[in-house]
Amino acid sequence: MAGDRGEAGPLSLRLKLLNRALRLVVRPQLLATETPEEAEEDFARFAPLLVHRPPYLLRLVSKGSPDIHWITAGPVAPRGVILHFHGGAYIAGSPATHAGMLGQLSRLSGLRVAAPDFRLAPAHPAPAQFEDALDAHARLLAIGYRPEEIVLGGDSSGGGLALALLAELCRRGQRPAGLLAFSPWVDMTLSGESLRRNADRDPLLPVSRAAEARGYALGRFPAEDPRVSPLRADFDAPPPVCLHVGTTEILLDDSRRMAAHLRACGGTVSLREWPDAPHVLPMFDGYAPEAREALEDVARFIGTLDGVKRAG
Repeated sequence: MAGDRGEAGPLSLRLKLLNRALRLVVRPQLLATETPEEAEEDFARFAPLLVHRPPYLLRLVSKGSPDIHWITAGPVAPRGVILHFHGGAYIAGSPATHAGMLGQLSRLSGLRVAAPDFRLAPAHPAPAQFEDALDAHARLLAIGYRPEEIVLGGDSSGGGLALALLAELCRRGQRPAGLLAFSPWVDMTLSGESLRRNADRDPLLPVSRAAEARGYALGRFPAEDPRVSPLRADFDAPPPVCLHVGTTEILLDDSRRMAAHLRACGGTVSLREWPDAPHVLPMFDGYAPEAREALEDVARFIGTLDGVKRAG
């Protein structure tokens, strides 16, 4: 597994074409979106059409508070689960929008994915998402999973949510096997220098909407609270963590600072930086080979974790 700053060859032609398409089509759409309700509708409408779905993808819903979507794409181990929180700036997205990526992650890792359909802002501002994350983890324990059989996962805002949950679980003595996160948003104070340095380089996310999205997500909740900014959380001997991020992302420094913070707390962190990759690279599995490589890298990471028994 590559270490910090990554060890990647030249960009594939398909990644270059993907970046161009995102910059010409998707980024302008994000700039033009007027309301969080419109953002949620667009994400729900287009993600299932654009995100590739692996063969034998299966998504079953377990009703509860929150609902949990069980996602697989082939054989999975009887023990071990990935508790994954979807991205969407806390205002959009769902397990359904991410089912393709999560199905591929399940296939490669040999584990089933439990994806909570947590409440969204602005109807439910912070800390509603953190509370739902705690409830989802408690439900996994209630059906028989041991803490060390659970791998936390998340992308974008969901990556921040997973890391906030990790801090709380470590405090409670319910340390999971490990954590994986793609392009996590871990600092709601928006203090990362890459927000300015990469403002014109990010092919997908417009930095001009960041403060607005934060406002919808938080309401009156303080941005410094570790439940929304895990960069400020205390981690008691955290388990291994694997982070992936693109070098041109506006959230690049969130991953870099999070890795440094976890290491300062005694954790082991693998930080993989992908040159010129878009936000949440694995969502584009099937469009660029780098996306599949990122998922394979994370699957190998999961295979190194104690307590997790993979299929096959």
